[in-house]
Amino acid sequence: MKRRDFLFSTLAGSVASAQQAPKRLIVHADDAGMCHYANVATWEAMEKGLVSSASVMLPCPWVQEFCKWARENPGYDLGVHLTLTSEWQHFRWRPVASIDTVKGLIDKEGYMWRDVRSSATNATPAEIETELRAQIERARLYGLQFTHLDTHMGTLFARPDYFEVYTKLAKEYGVPCMLPRPTAVAEAELKGYPITMDMLRAKESAGYKMLDRLVTGVPGRTYAERRVSYRKLLESLTPGVTKLIIHLAKDDAEIRAISNSWEYRWADYQFWTSSEAKELLDQHNIELYTYRKLAS
Repeated sequence: MKRRDFLFSTLAGSVASAQQAPKRLIVHADDAGMCHYANVATWEAMEKGLVSSASVMLPCPWVQEFCKWARENPGYDLGVHLTLTSEWQHFRWRPVASIDTVKGLIDKEGYMWRDVRSSATNATPAEIETELRAQIERARLYGLQFTHLDTHMGTLFARPDYFEVYTKLAKEYGVPCMLPRPTAVAEAELKGYPITMDMLRAKESAGYKMLDRLVTGVPGRTYAERRVSYRKLLESLTPGVTKLIIHLAKDDAEIRAISNSWEYRWADYQFWTSSEAKELLDQHNIELYTYRKLAS
């Protein structure tokens, strides 16, 4: 074979391989357990088969309801949404651990801090580890067969020592944690956090399971706006494992009173339970994926 023909054949084979590489998408619903209609929206979306993964907030008031559903419907891909903030105006929660062991996590009102910065400037790594262990053990107590760990509002990426606690616990409990592969895209997603690409490379070298891409949100508030964003995302999805974080709720008086983000949560539920979403996944040859598969 002539050199030119050999190079052309090799290039064509490489292009074909890239085209055949699977596009895998973890459609991940955060905040299960937060309130009743977040729970209903999450399990309905998972039962319909388009939301492939979710994670549960153990300090929240409605967590036992969601864990009961999980026990009665085993096999779903569910994680522990490690929670160190309580952000809503009137709907609040406290740590799972004994208050006297995690005083740095408590604001003057007696609840978790409302924002990441306050948590990160007041709680020690030892307090963080105490609380995270308490949440994970509560998940086990409630019979949640969790497949992964992740972090509410990104708090565990707010300090390198918090990040080390987070990854240590994932290894100890034998499950993946949410970690993007060290790429330029990941660097952009983590802009503003002190987690460096060298830190991620160290975790990758240590054998941690990594996401090829992490999408923490899309533009838009209304259904129409978010529908456009999700169409663009699915059309542009690249090979590898992408995690898309969504937030789900039904539209009712409870979620409207709790959260100023109710509209986009309702929009996410509508899109990810729609026939259009299913058709787009099929059209673009996107495989719904889970942390259970990532770990295997």
